[in-house]
Amino acid sequence: MSTNNTSIEKAKTGKGAAEFNLFKLTWPIFLEVFLFMLMGIVDTLMLSEISDNAVSGVGASNQFLHIAILILEVIGNGASIVVAQYLGSRKLLEASRISALAVSLNLIVGLIISILFVLMGEHLLIKLNLQGEVLEHAKSYLVIVGGAIFLQAIINSLAAIIRVHGYTKQAMLVSLGMNIIHIILNYILIFGHLGMPALGTQGAAISSVLSRVIAVVVFFILLYRVMEVRIRMKDYFNLSKAFIFKILKIGVPSALEQVMYQTCQIVFLFYATYLGEASMAARTYANNISMFIYMFAFAVGIGTSIIVGRLVGAGKPDQAYTRVWQSVRSATIVSLVMIGVVMLFREPLMTIFTDDVDIIKIGASVLLLSIILESGRTINIIIVNSLRASGDASFPLFVGIFTMVLMSLPLGYFLVFKLEMGLAGIWLAIAADEWARAFIMSYRWKSRGWEKHALVRPSQSTDLGH
Repeated sequence: MSTNNTSIEKAKTGKGAAEFNLFKLTWPIFLEVFLFMLMGIVDTLMLSEISDNAVSGVGASNQFLHIAILILEVIGNGASIVVAQYLGSRKLLEASRISALAVSLNLIVGLIISILFVLMGEHLLIKLNLQGEVLEHAKSYLVIVGGAIFLQAIINSLAAIIRVHGYTKQAMLVSLGMNIIHIILNYILIFGHLGMPALGTQGAAISSVLSRVIAVVVFFILLYRVMEVRIRMKDYFNLSKAFIFKILKIGVPSALEQVMYQTCQIVFLFYATYLGEASMAARTYANNISMFIYMFAFAVGIGTSIIVGRLVGAGKPDQAYTRVWQSVRSATIVSLVMIGVVMLFREPLMTIFTDDVDIIKIGASVLLLSIILESGRTINIIIVNSLRASGDASFPLFVGIFTMVLMSLPLGYFLVFKLEMGLAGIWLAIAADEWARAFIMSYRWKSRGWEKHALVRPSQSTDLGH
């Protein structure tokens, strides 16, 4: 996993407008997101060679793992936004101290969550109505990957800090290396090659953990190469209350909103368990395909948030305002093209994962609804990320309580069980939430109510460019 020393040294001596060009920030993030999703797809494809029940079990485990990762992003996301605003105001020493604090806090929280997964993983899965072979696969995967989730906690903090400094390409290269290692170890451990036993689901879990261990080491090396003011060892133990408050002010509502979203997905998964194993497998495969629709929007959302955070910190809200609408327009165009491709080739895409005719039919039918779901999700991803970057993190949380919990869950229940629409009912309920939030978030950004939530005032004028 190369950290690309030459490009780092060039970037350090040539900071300016180029560093904050959206395309230069976004394309490495896009590739990194693609590689992250590819790791999940590889697990799914290789496990589908064992059985569809193995895929369903891992898919169920990942719902809990996603919530854990989102909890860890309380600190990672909060710190990255605070750091971005401090960098925009050129307060580099404070940015360095906040970065160290983020790593320490995330490690502590990650260790606590890891212990909880080891002790309570099986109980959580049973509560999800999993049974038989699906439960066994889910349990073996959750205990191993969940027990080492503290590694992902460290990765989240390090990667977020490195990206917000403008080094998205280097973070992408580390992810590339991690994915290559993961694929190789999957091949060896799942199927039992090179003299190793065939471990199946456990092999996929062990592979994930080992690749993350290596990534942590490389990310630490990279962190110390990209920062203008390097972290001192004592900074990891300096738990500043003022900095913690600023991190939590952004991180807590941001993570709660995401945890709420993933909790709703778990409820929808609970609905799906009553539709049968074919629907559960189809849901997992369709979700994997859908990821490729919105990953460009996700990358643009992160890149835009980096620019918005810097611009807000530098006291340039007008540039931030314009940048967001440009990003929404670009991401929507690309997402619509991706939606068209998925809708056109929905059945061949499903056959990549399974030969089961019933699963293919169910999955292909819900992928037709991508035009409704993913177009709304694209707008949300960019504007919500930008609101957080401006410091206005609580607003998306309050809106989500209404649209996710009070609207989409009852609507999903009604469509699935009363109108008997099956998996399509779940897709339509999620789409209703995405579009409701898209309209509200767009209005919020247009109102410019987010401007009063800046976390830091600029100490000097800086030419950020965009």
